Amino acid sequence: MYFVGLDLAWAEGNQSGVAVLDDDGRLVQVGAAVSDDDIEAALAPFVDGPCVVGIDAPLIVNNPSGYRLGETLYNRDFAPFEATAQPANTGNRLFDPPRAEVLCQRLGLDPDPLSRGDRRAIEVYPHAATISLFKLGKTLKYKRRAKDVAKRKDELLRMVGLIEGLNDATPRLRVRSSPAWLELRRRIEASDRAFQLNACEDPVDAVLCAYVALFFVRRREDVTIYGDREGGYIVTPALPPGLTPAPRSRAAANPEGGDVLPRLEQVQQLIERAQRELTEIRRQLGG
Repeated sequence: MYFVGLDLAWAEGNQSGVAVLDDDGRLVQVGAAVSDDDIEAALAPFVDGPCVVGIDAPLIVNNPSGYRLGETLYNRDFAPFEATAQPANTGNRLFDPPRAEVLCQRLGLDPDPLSRGDRRAIEVYPHAATISLFKLGKTLKYKRRAKDVAKRKDELLRMVGLIEGLNDATPRLRVRSSPAWLELRRRIEASDRAFQLNACEDPVDAVLCAYVALFFVRRREDVTIYGDREGGYIVTPALPPGLTPAPRSRAAANPEGGDVLPRLEQVQQLIERAQRELTEIRRQLGG
């Protein structure tokens, strides 16, 4: 059985990360692809038999606006750790239909997280996985929007080290013997420009996506599924009991000094209420 990670760009034309683990958790492939055809070609040898593909991108999107229920439930747990999920809805042309859904259909993968099928796909989120797996108080700041290149490089190398430490975890992730992984690490260490880090972060995230797929199969009792097949969902290793967020930075507060998170929760609830009322109005007009 193979466990595949796909750090999928929302739009075709941007780089996506691809990684594959074998049944023993050994990294057998890691790299990048751009087009849907390239991604399909990279994954095809590993998904024609039993597999689970962990995709970091909205997979099932049916709501016309606002957040999916799974995102709202997820954010209640993970937003305090600075791992907020952004809203996906069909009002955004990128999700009508979602690129991940199209790829799953092309590859013949079942996107139901409760499926017992041999060839499945699940939506995952690497940021959430880092919080749960490594017991972090907040996410590591290695993504493109981080402006300080030196700090970003340090954070990405820290992520690489944490991933390598999963060699001693259950289940094991074995990356240290992979020439492709060692080359990826070398490229990060040699990077001093943002575009160089950009080329490396997606494959690193893809490895974590693949590990979440492995974790999902081997430690199902320690996984949380936020949402469901009908409305969309996010799968992640469950938050460890007692894990607390790191103190919030000043950037996370509003000008009056209040925390942004309660406001975010209130806005999400207002959006959900408005969506329900809109649905009822449309039903009455249609009747």
